[in-house]
Parts: sequence; structure tokens; C-alpha cells
Amino acid sequence: MQREITEKIKRGKTALGIEFGSTRIKAVLTDDECQPIASGSHEWENRYENGIWTYTLDDVWSGIRHCYAEMAEDVRRQYGVTLKTVGAIGISAMMHGYMVFDKEGELLVPFRTWRNNNAAPAAEKLSALFGYHIPARWSVAHLYQAILDNEPHVPSIDFQTTLEGYVHWKLTVRKVIGIGEASGMFPIDPKTRGYNAEMLKKFDALIADKKLPFVLEDILPKILVAGKEAGRLTEEGAKLLDPTGNLEAGIVLCPPEGDAGTGMVATNAVRPRTGNVSAGTSVFAMIVLEKELSRPYDEIDLVTTPVGDPVGMVHCNNCTSDLNGWVGLFGEFAALAGLEIPKSRLYDLLYKHSLTGDKDCGGLLSYNYVSNEHITKVEEGRPLFVRTSESKFDLANFMRANLFASLGALKVGCDIMLKKEGVRLDAITGHGGLFKTERVGQSYLAAAIGAPVTVMKTAGEGGAWGIAILANYVVTKKAGESLEDYLSDRVFAGQEGITLAPDPADAEGFEAFAARYVKGLPIVREAVECMK
Repeated sequence: MQREITEKIKRGKTALGIEFGSTRIKAVLTDDECQPIASGSHEWENRYENGIWTYTLDDVWSGIRHCYAEMAEDVRRQYGVTLKTVGAIGISAMMHGYMVFDKEGELLVPFRTWRNNNAAPAAEKLSALFGYHIPARWSVAHLYQAILDNEPHVPSIDFQTTLEGYVHWKLTVRKVIGIGEASGMFPIDPKTRGYNAEMLKKFDALIADKKLPFVLEDILPKILVAGKEAGRLTEEGAKLLDPTGNLEAGIVLCPPEGDAGTGMVATNAVRPRTGNVSAGTSVFAMIVLEKELSRPYDEIDLVTTPVGDPVGMVHCNNCTSDLNGWVGLFGEFAALAGLEIPKSRLYDLLYKHSLTGDKDCGGLLSYNYVSNEHITKVEEGRPLFVRTSESKFDLANFMRANLFASLGALKVGCDIMLKKEGVRLDAITGHGGLFKTERVGQSYLAAAIGAPVTVMKTAGEGGAWGIAILANYVVTKKAGESLEDYLSDRVFAGQEGITLAPDPADAEGFEAFAARYVKGLPIVREAVECMK
């Protein structure tokens, strides 16, 4: 097997995916069957400078070079060969944000990441203008806010892109973007697979009095769908990745995509009526729609898959942080009692014990809001646990209530799609820390959304693996082979996983808890006012 992989590496029968996450840059090399064979990583942190969350361009390039070098060294150590070429490369990063450049290609202001919320006033105005929900983290909101604030750099803008679009541009000289990432820059028309023409006109009319030397479409990157060749690695680009000079130019690149798109790919959730839920510190659900929603909702972001199908995204700021705090508290008690319980064992004990609780958590109520939660309109974090004197207060119900609460805001958003809009959902894939204890978080998510939930036993390498798959798709797909079929038939065929259908009693219990959760929201909003 190792000899076979070595030959594939020498012949370039591989794909390289690199993803810029919030705290780590990850590189994954796969063979031509999308199996990971080597990896590298680089830890990095955003900086808070002059009121803006940012990374410097030096951070970007030193990080990607270190990440690539680690991956290349992993290849040398495992297979005894120097990496000189790969079959295809893909670049991915955290979605949205603001990067603008002048005609000379110089960055005009420091990179503004998705984490910045300073564009909220612009987002609100654009949402009203378009009749379409524009989140504050979207690129067009950042641009319009800069225009509203009369920032001096605006008239010099020649090109606007996102982090992966920037890196791709420097590697290939092509100013392009994958459609999934483009949908976090400006609204997409699913019919044309391009920027929404009517909304472009409205935006240009809105800023006409500013007499700027551009119209919006001229400064945005060109949109490409998955499977299209998006350029080739230049000599300069090869040196940016690998200063040793070993990496050769001419390698095909796929369209650069955002981490939401690569997450869909890495969980085989790009087909209509499928979706994925990522549940860790925060939680978000991506559901691939058969058609657009009937109207805009503040709780739902409309983005697309890497092939341009509409996706409803529910993003919540809070998930497991409060849960982790409670588990830590029980760990302190165990230590005080002289018991040394490993953290993983503690989670398993408490999570599994919740399965013995009452289906509706015995009347208990919990809010896990360590930070603000826009889905439920809570402006600051105030974690709360509430019960009446008649509630059944025991450990099983307590843990069950806190586990249900970790999905509470998500259910509020998903119910809009699944109940109000009648969106059909056949299956969803769960990934992240909430699902580490087998079957517990998984069964509760199935109860919350009313659809089977699959957790894969082999989780691959996350988003970096997802963009490597998209790179491989460009060079190995058969004529007419859709991305959906490519994933189902050639990437995920035979992969082991556990699928749980909703238990009717659990679903009924979650509905009762959810009704209590929504009714009690004024309690947590009042806590924000009373505990300044």
C-alpha cells in the first residue's frame, strides 16, 4: 500500500487542500481517490487592533508556508520522497470579511474578518433595500459601511475579495471565487449562478451620489462553480507556497471556497434535502433547499453549495461552552471527593445519564448564552438555569435540559425552515464536540429537527479535506458527473457511520422543552438588563 501511495505522489496523482481556520491553518494531501495521505498545520490567532479583528498579510504567508512545509515533511518522512508536484490544489478559508486592493494590488486597509460586527448598520439598510437578509459579516455590508463612514480608501478600490480569494489570486493571478464563498460576499441568483443583477443595480443606485469610480460588479471576483478549472500555479505562486523551490508551477487549482462550503463537502451534504450540523463552541446548520424561501428571515442566512444550489444557514453563537462549564464543575466535585475521573469519562457518564431523564427534562429550563444570541434576540451573554418548585430536579433532567439548551437556538432557526416554510429534510450529518459521546447529542439533534442524523466514524480532515476533494473533483471527475454523485459514489461509498432516526417520544419531549424555552426568553433578556 505504501509503495502504491509513493508512486501516486511521484506521478502527481494527488490533491492538496489548504484551509485557513480561525485558529489553525491546515493542509491535507490526498491521493486521487480522496484518501488523506499526509498533513501539516500551523497555529495562528487573530489580532484586535484599532477596534478591528484582523490577521496581517505576513501572518497569512508565513502561516501557509509553515503549514505546507509540515505537510511536505510528512510526505518525506512517511514515503521517502520530496514533494515536487500534485494533481490539483484548493484554497479555503473562513467566509466573508473585507479585503480591498488598489490598482497596484496593494491592500488598502487591514483585513477585516467575519468576526467584526461594525457593519451592522450597513447590513440593516441593505437588507431593507434588497428585501433579502444581509448579515453584518458579509463582504458587501463591510463595503457599504466603509462608504457610509466616508473612509478615505474607498475611491481607490480596484478589487474586493475574501481571504481565500486573495491567496488564490496571488498563487494564480486569477481574480475568481467559488460560488459558495461568493454567496457570502453578495446575494446570488440561483438561476444564473451569478451575482443577483437586480440587487447589483440597486446597490449602484444607492451609492450613485458618492461619485465613486467603480460599479460593484467590476470590483468583485468572477464566480466559478465546483468542477471548473480556476487557474494554474504560477512560478511566483509556487515560491510563495514553497520557498525551497521544490514545488513546480503549472498545477491546476479549483475555485477557492469558504469553510461553510468545504464543510458541506466533507460531510457529503450538498444534495437538496440534506444538510449538516457543526456543534462545538458555536453551532450552525446548513440545509440544502429545493427552492428559495418565500421571504427573508433575520434568523436565516441564504448561501449556496459549491455548485450553486440554495442553502439555508442557521448560525448560533452558543453551543457547548456552558455545558463544558457544568461538566467542569462536576469534575471539581469528583476531585474533592478523591476521585480521579478522566475528562472524556466524565462527559460520557453525565451525557449518558441524561438519557434516563424525563423526555421533557422534568420541567427544567436552561439557557447556554455565554455570549449574545442573535437568533433569539438576546444582546449579551447571561447563562441561566431556571426551575419551578414543582419541576423534577435531578441530575438526569439537569444534564438533559442543558444538552437540549445547546440546540435550543438552533431549533428556533431550523423550525422556521422546516415548519413555517415546509422545507423537506431527508438526512443530516452531525460533526463536532457535541457528538463525541456516542448516540447522545446525535439522538437529541434528531429529536430537535425531526430527521435522521448520521455521525461518521471516520471524520476525515475537516474543511482542508473538503477543499482537497473539490480540487480532486476538477481533475478526476467523469464527463457529466455531478458533485453530488462524485461524493456519494466515489468519496463516501463504504464509509462507516451511525445513523439514528428521531425517537417519537424524544421528539415530543423536545417540542415541550422548546415551547418552554421560547416562552421563557424574556427571563434571559431581563437578566441582561438587571446584571450589567
